[in-house]
Amino acid sequence: MLVTSSTTRKHHNLEKVQFLGHVILKEGIVVDPSKVEDVLKWESPKAVTEIKSFLGLAGYYRHFIEGFSKIATPLTRLTRKDQPFEWNQKCEDAFQKLKVRLTSAPILILSDP
Repeated sequence: MLVTSSTTRKHHNLEKVQFLGHVILKEGIVVDPSKVEDVLKWESPKAVTEIKSFLGLAGYYRHFIEGFSKIATPLTRLTRKDQPFEWNQKCEDAFQKLKVRLTSAPILILSDP
């Protein structure tokens, strides 16, 4: 991989680069392992603010998760102002499914223009 710094105009051959929560490899882009650790430790939300926080993180990596919007629907419904907070099995299933998908996310292949 070739990385260019606009300030120094130097080129460096690097094996990987961590950038904005992603790790960029020669093979493609993956979720930063430290974020995977955070997701694994995340407990089921007990309040709307916790759902919003989780959806914020998960949404940032949505391009790694096929069908993200459909999976997240039970959780996003709970964030509506007119919706009472009732954590049910559908919510738990969606939460766990997103965790699994995030922690086993594929490598996104970089195209060579």
